[in-house]
Amino acid sequence: MRQGPIPGARGRVRPLTLLGDPALHTRCAEVTDFGPELALLVEDLFATMYAAQGVGLAANQIGESARVFVYDCPDDEDVRHLGHVVNPRLVKSDGLLLRGPEGCLSLPGLEAATERHDHAVVRGFTVTGEPVTVEGTGFFARCLQHECDHLDGTVYADRVSGWRHRRLLRQAERSEWSR
Repeated sequence: MRQGPIPGARGRVRPLTLLGDPALHTRCAEVTDFGPELALLVEDLFATMYAAQGVGLAANQIGESARVFVYDCPDDEDVRHLGHVVNPRLVKSDGLLLRGPEGCLSLPGLEAATERHDHAVVRGFTVTGEPVTVEGTGFFARCLQHECDHLDGTVYADRVSGWRHRRLLRQAERSEWSR
């Protein structure tokens, strides 16, 4: 049984920022005000992520330059991880370096084999300013690294090289959303 409100239930679905928008390649600003506007942003992030059927979403993906992301993501054992992190810092990414399929709501319909570590630890704060540490393995570790990258102005396409990178950019240029 649920112990609290459903994340995003009070949020509004916002338009997604797509590849090519400079916001995706700009480092987001640290959050200094842990007031009601931040709580509304987190609600909007959840609502938008769920509407787009994603597992994670960073603030710059809806046009906000704030260091915050949300997630509702399984790990490799299908354990659900649900939450948000404000001012996250990726403090550890280790274990095996695996190349696996990765997609992004800012590059809809596309994916590419991207290298990520299979263990990650993120430290930050909750929407109320309480310290939080989030640890993930497998797919959830990939999600944590991906969302932290977004807030630093990096998209997964920047981590792909060679022919994979060229193919991904060609696919993006041909996609309906890039026109």
